[in-house]
Amino acid sequence: MDVVSLVGMTAKEKLRAIVEGLSEQEAVEALESLAPASSDRVLDLFDRAPADDEPSSPEEDAHAAEAWAEYERGEAVSLDEARRELG
Repeated sequence: MDVVSLVGMTAKEKLRAIVEGLSEQEAVEALESLAPASSDRVLDLFDRAPADDEPSSPEEDAHAAEAWAEYERGEAVSLDEARRELG
């Protein structure tokens, strides 16, 4: 849509016209900038952060697998317990 065709339209009409011309990905990006998912700015930053695409090492994978196994066996420590232990 060109600028000339937007003349005489209300702001909402102009927005609707522009939105209709967006691709799905452009609409997602526009929506994220207009209406953050939450009021927590830190969570919003995490949501918008790029995916971690660095491969993990075999050692990291082994540690993660052991930690998950401990969790599944019920050996996890709650946040409150960790706070008490760490002071």
